[in-house]
Amino acid sequence: MPTEEIRVRGTVQGVGFRPTVYRLAKACGLYGDVCNDGQGVLIRVSGSEEALTEFVARLQTECPPLAKINQLTRIACEGEFNFNNFVISNSVNSAIKTEIVPDAATCPQCQQEIFDPFSRFFRYPFTNCTHCGPRLSIIRAIPYDRCNTSMSAFVICPECAKEYHDVENRRFHAQPVACHVCGPTAWLERADGKSVTASMFSMLDDVDAVCTLLQKGEIVAIKGLSGIHLACDATQETVVQKLRQRKRRYHKPFALMARDIEIIEQYCTVNAKEKELLTSSAAPIVLLQATGKKLVAPSVASGQNTLGFMLPYTPLHHLILRRMNRPIILTSGNLADEPQCIDNDEAKEKLGTIADYFLFHNREIINRVDDSVVRVIGDKVQIIRRARGYAPASISLPPGFDNVPQILAMGSELKNTFCLLREGEAILSQHLGDLENAAAFNAYQETLNLYLNLFEHTPEVIAIDKHPEYLSSKLGKELADTNQISIHQIQHHHAHIAACMAENGIPLNSPPVLGIALDGLGYGDDSTLWGGEFLLADYQKFQRLATFKPVPMIGAEQAIYQPWRNTYAQLIAANLWDNCQQQYADLGIVKLLNKKPLKLLNQLIEKKINSPPASSVGRLFDAVGAAIGICPEECSYEGQAAIAMEAIVDVSSLNNDKETLIYPFSFSFSDSIYCIDSCPMWQALLYDLQQQIPQPVIAAKFHKGLANAIVEMVKHLRQKNPIHQVALTGGVFQNCILLQQVSKRLETLGIKVLTHSLVPANDGGLSLGQAVIAAAKLIHKY
Repeated sequence: MPTEEIRVRGTVQGVGFRPTVYRLAKACGLYGDVCNDGQGVLIRVSGSEEALTEFVARLQTECPPLAKINQLTRIACEGEFNFNNFVISNSVNSAIKTEIVPDAATCPQCQQEIFDPFSRFFRYPFTNCTHCGPRLSIIRAIPYDRCNTSMSAFVICPECAKEYHDVENRRFHAQPVACHVCGPTAWLERADGKSVTASMFSMLDDVDAVCTLLQKGEIVAIKGLSGIHLACDATQETVVQKLRQRKRRYHKPFALMARDIEIIEQYCTVNAKEKELLTSSAAPIVLLQATGKKLVAPSVASGQNTLGFMLPYTPLHHLILRRMNRPIILTSGNLADEPQCIDNDEAKEKLGTIADYFLFHNREIINRVDDSVVRVIGDKVQIIRRARGYAPASISLPPGFDNVPQILAMGSELKNTFCLLREGEAILSQHLGDLENAAAFNAYQETLNLYLNLFEHTPEVIAIDKHPEYLSSKLGKELADTNQISIHQIQHHHAHIAACMAENGIPLNSPPVLGIALDGLGYGDDSTLWGGEFLLADYQKFQRLATFKPVPMIGAEQAIYQPWRNTYAQLIAANLWDNCQQQYADLGIVKLLNKKPLKLLNQLIEKKINSPPASSVGRLFDAVGAAIGICPEECSYEGQAAIAMEAIVDVSSLNNDKETLIYPFSFSFSDSIYCIDSCPMWQALLYDLQQQIPQPVIAAKFHKGLANAIVEMVKHLRQKNPIHQVALTGGVFQNCILLQQVSKRLETLGIKVLTHSLVPANDGGLSLGQAVIAAAKLIHKY
């Protein structure tokens, strides 16, 4: 009988793959063995041709829930083969080429057990099995065996060991398997150091007591799967305001968790796709449309028409929320902009003045992983923050990238991720935050070292952003110098476009696409700041065909957080300020600007002092928002004004095709590049303000006008360039109204539209683009 060696690569360790192989091999009457090694899973098997064919087919169709087969190869088995049965063999250490599985939400079977009084896992907050539980958050090395995780600190009891070794059991080789007898424990502490006694609450246990504390209006720090969160009742305005003040997070929306879909549906509409995401093994935060029928506290998400909800994704959360009939806030346990706490002692030090109580446990979190954030636009998922549940699952690269050397891409400054490229796949790190914060930058370096070790990744090339002051770029240069390897500097918006191309499977040698990259800013090839770009691009190179008219960012970074600066710069650039003084002096925005040191600001612009010109569409949104009264003085986070303006858009005006409900933009050509000028838009907007046109109508007219201007520019560029595909990318295209308006108009022209669904459109996806551009240049070179 034929004997084969079957190699399976992909997400195949720690997901119940070997028991599935065992069950199918037995069912097909085969002999041999299966084991984990550094490349994935190795199967040696003997049987008839028909049985082998059936086995391989069923292996792919009956894959375990968390498994993903990227590659399956079959070769004739050479050497000694002495099996008269099928067995599961021990793991083999070898070169690391397999994947690490993302953390997975509690499966339905484990949920049932923790609420079953007759189960030995009744009310056990760390119940898990092969189909769910911690993975990335507890791993130190691979293969993914217990000794290489933080569960190595817990000696498995006989009952758990029996299930662990039973190939027919759901917990067969589930590395974090544990129970009340042998596993981690959770306990409650007061932040003021006083003792907590059971008589205080008369609850079942400390975990159950947390629910009572939340109902009473307390703030509790909860150590969860991959980080510590701060929780409170989302319906009590007083406690929500208290949390904002203590955490110093004054405006950014809070994430919510609810016990079940039924509670979420009291506050938001949930369509089938959104429900699928909420209940998936990734269990992300899903941005949902608020109904207004039942309200959370006003300051949960002030000025928003969406709420970010997630369902419980660990037994701990399920147990806490069992008696909770309303949503809770569950936000990262940190001070504003710092990394989330993961250590008990660190939490006491940093969160002691925020939380009233702590719910701790003694299972070490090795890797900090934030909650993922997603949104459904149309019928497509858009990932806004890729972290828990998604990272570090690999992304298969398009045809042509099969045999590239190992490449490390360092990402950006904000919303950072890094990317490892190897053998036709990209491994993106979890969201690592804004590196301008020192603690975040330190965490970035620690996570980078961990990934390089976990995946035994030795980069031959490092790709960085061209911005000379990005900390990720500086670190990349240091690593390149230290290890004497080459470095590639990648233009920011080219990387955005390449990331969109890569996740949409555009082959390496495809004709260029037109990439439209709209964001806050990125360092341009001409050493100016770009942020509204039309680039004809493939993976190797790009040509800048058009842009938005550059406008000074008065005060540079200050302009990101003080939107009025952008409004004034736009009015000056449009030569409208003198007219504003004469014709629109009574407008609120004009009165506000007249209180500013305009003489000094004018000098900064004229002398080009700390006022770099930028073609940023993100800053244009800020300028318009401030002009109509949205966050005119100050924003506490980038894009706050733009998000608030999207939320108030008048739907009836948006769906009305009258030309009078679309703001005009003009077009010009100079220095070999086309330019979109917002001057006519400002003239019309100022007139509308004077006529007291409502904010929502103005917001709709701006969105429609901007979308129309973008599409008109595409029409113009098509006359001289073969454009059949357009990639929409950059943080501005997280605005679902703009994305839908532009996509719909382009599709009516017969143009295929590429958007993001696997990686964020914002800078969180930038490292993927950097990596594939560096790879393409290497392939082209040789």
